[in-house]
Amino acid sequence: MSENVVEVRGLSRQFGKTMALDEVSLDVRPGLVHGLVGANGAGKSTLMKHLLGLLKPKQGSVRVFGLDPVKHPVSVLERIGYLSEERDLPEWMRVDELMRYTRAYHSSWDQPYAEHLLDTFGLDIAKKVKQLSKGMRAQAGLIAAVAHRPELLLLDEPSTGLDAVVRRDILNAIIRTVAEDGRTAIFSSHLLDEVEQMSDHVFMIDQGKLVLQGSLDDIKEGHQLLSVRFFTERDELPSLEGMLSAQQCGNHWRIVCNGANGQVRESLRRLGGEVTHARNATLQEIFVARVGRNRLAVSEE
Repeated sequence: MSENVVEVRGLSRQFGKTMALDEVSLDVRPGLVHGLVGANGAGKSTLMKHLLGLLKPKQGSVRVFGLDPVKHPVSVLERIGYLSEERDLPEWMRVDELMRYTRAYHSSWDQPYAEHLLDTFGLDIAKKVKQLSKGMRAQAGLIAAVAHRPELLLLDEPSTGLDAVVRRDILNAIIRTVAEDGRTAIFSSHLLDEVEQMSDHVFMIDQGKLVLQGSLDDIKEGHQLLSVRFFTERDELPSLEGMLSAQQCGNHWRIVCNGANGQVRESLRRLGGEVTHARNATLQEIFVARVGRNRLAVSEE
């Protein structure tokens, strides 16, 4: 049996004329937080639905804990915690009823841990879900997702629309769950600073294609942001091998390049440019360079 928690091979999914997923293959290793990043409509939620068995692969395969989640839903779902962006909780239930309802489906429910999170978030267990604010709903949904200590935690845009304090509390709870228990999480978000803060490994999706994957440290070390000064003003730069994006600001340019850092520097020198500053690019800068609308059309391996 594979040691990977999730294995996806050649997964494609089309809705009408839209290719939501295009030959996606990836492995999710245990004990790590895997960030899933992409613009709205990139295919993140469609991938999540396949992992949950809500969609059956039309092409390719999905295995979670070595099982097909469509054919073995009970065996797979009892080991998964899930929090969706919609936070579609039963509104007629009180918070304590929601906890008891969820507990009934999970023999591994950790009641002291649930009570600890309820106390941490300051949730009133006598309130009905429909009376909760957006942030409180997210907190209640997270408790229901993590209190049974799932082996795999799936988080689809968990902090969208929430204020900074609630986002911090939710992210801290997720990090503790994974770090303290050695569990696995897939964290989907368009808030790249949060993904960078939380993730060990990153999958980047653009228009259904997996365009970049690897450990966060390796990805950041493999991308440099160069500040370049030209002694004569330039309105454009030619496409250079290894250069992913270039943004002009007067005689200065901000250039994001991949591992061909030395080659890019030499090409810029020949064009009359001087690198005045260099650092590893942030995940946000890498994302914009690779999938942003204004990226250069540079062929890459």
